[in-house]
Amino acid sequence: MSNEQLADLTQPQRDRLAFVELRVRFIGEIRRQDLVTRFGIQSAAASRDLALYKELAPGNIDYDSKGKSYVLGPDFGPVFDFPPERVLSWLTQGFGDGEPMRLKAWVASESPSRLTHPDLDVLASVTRAIHQECPLGIEYHSISSGRTEREIVPFALIDNGLRWHVRAFDRKSQEFRDFVITRIKRPVVLKGQPVAPHETSDQDIQWTRIVELELVPHPDQPRPEITEMDYGMQGGVLRMNLRAATAGYILRKWSVDCSPDHSLRGHEYRLWLKDHLAIYGVKNATLAPGYKSQEQKIAEAEAD
Repeated sequence: MSNEQLADLTQPQRDRLAFVELRVRFIGEIRRQDLVTRFGIQSAAASRDLALYKELAPGNIDYDSKGKSYVLGPDFGPVFDFPPERVLSWLTQGFGDGEPMRLKAWVASESPSRLTHPDLDVLASVTRAIHQECPLGIEYHSISSGRTEREIVPFALIDNGLRWHVRAFDRKSQEFRDFVITRIKRPVVLKGQPVAPHETSDQDIQWTRIVELELVPHPDQPRPEITEMDYGMQGGVLRMNLRAATAGYILRKWSVDCSPDHSLRGHEYRLWLKDHLAIYGVKNATLAPGYKSQEQKIAEAEAD
């Protein structure tokens, strides 16, 4: 599809075709009803949009008569150039679809850009595997193990504030782990391959466990009332319920002092975790500033 062909369409048409591409590329399928629901159009109009997309981008979508839906074609090539942030916004927050455009802002604003962005083709394979509940074959590059071939069963995306991960069962280690999406290469959606009961998200203890955290102004920082205002605290406390699998990331991102005696110094530590035992048993608690696991405490005691 050329820019000239797109320019000949109305803006509502381009928005609907962009939505078709988003659904097929990142979810793996689209039905007429998806267009009807999203845009409030008639079923006949939705059929025309799907036919138009198929005509303008041959090979991008195929009709699956068994599933009564349009699915990703074998020769798919993206028509719309979506920024990764917008795709992730759409995937995780349910808005941001339509044709990618640079709209004039109502007020001047600046937001720091991320230093890392997932490759959209890799992300698309990951999200299709999540939606279709099937395994994903990947080449993964890690600092500790280098390049390895793995099969994972992904079920959720995680934004740790710095980069995007996918939460998945790793068949190699037989554990639930977080995989950095930028380190994934050559993903292959293993559609139709069965997923064992122990590989599903409801068996991931760190994912299903909810930890209740109470954050308070750091006792060694001046003007605690300002911190209370900044974080919208009620009664001097900010209460958070987080999945154990994400707790360490959040505590690190917001520089929360998790030492039992609020011993960390520095202007960045404006918050203190009131009860450090609240994250006992959280695997990624090692990321939390000042937190020491029981094993670390024992090792330090023996060293003394």
